[in-house]
Amino acid sequence: MTAELKKVSWPNRKELTTYTAVVILTVVVVAFIIWVWDVGLTLIFKALGFYR
Repeated sequence: MTAELKKVSWPNRKELTTYTAVVILTVVVVAFIIWVWDVGLTLIFKALGFYR
């Protein structure tokens, strides 16, 4: 197992920071899109009388 870990190409600090920022930004964007859909559908269903 140690031999296999030595074969791994580990990212340097700059790459790691970039990858981490991309992941965090992606999670925030997807969460925002889901929130917008949730609020939008809730408003539509309230307007149609499904929620009282």
